[in-house]
Amino acid sequence: MTGRVGLGFDVHPFAEDIGGGDAAARVLVLGGVAFPGEVPLRGHSDADVVAHAAADALLGAAGLGDIGMHFPDTDPAWAGADSIELLRRVSGMVRAEGWSVANVDCSVVAERPHLADRRDAMQERLSWAVGAPVTVKGRRAEGLGALGRGEGIACYAVALVER
Repeated sequence: MTGRVGLGFDVHPFAEDIGGGDAAARVLVLGGVAFPGEVPLRGHSDADVVAHAAADALLGAAGLGDIGMHFPDTDPAWAGADSIELLRRVSGMVRAEGWSVANVDCSVVAERPHLADRRDAMQERLSWAVGAPVTVKGRRAEGLGALGRGEGIACYAVALVER
């Protein structure tokens, strides 16, 4: 059996200044789970940093490039896209290349929101999309840098694929 590891990363700023229209209806989504009442993230799709980092890790492990190659933020087709659906597509691409996903592990760096109450739901949604176990951990930046000042959320992910 041959295994490969991929590392994914994503970061999005909070959309503190969103105005009316469609932007006002935007909801913070992490790991495919909505966090109503929280300030959403700015991004071309739904800005789900957890799903994006997981997808990038899977693509890297399978040698299939990165998420921007497959779902560019310059393509209007992906505007407002459901990132869990993008992750599901990436998982299918990885499998089509003859790989099976062993697991994905995600580490979210955020001062807010707290993830503990929704961690199980996030792991379930992500695992469903990937077709393999996905774990999520929350970390704080302890006041350091832009993330520590609460300007956005980042996520690191590592994926193991096997053949």
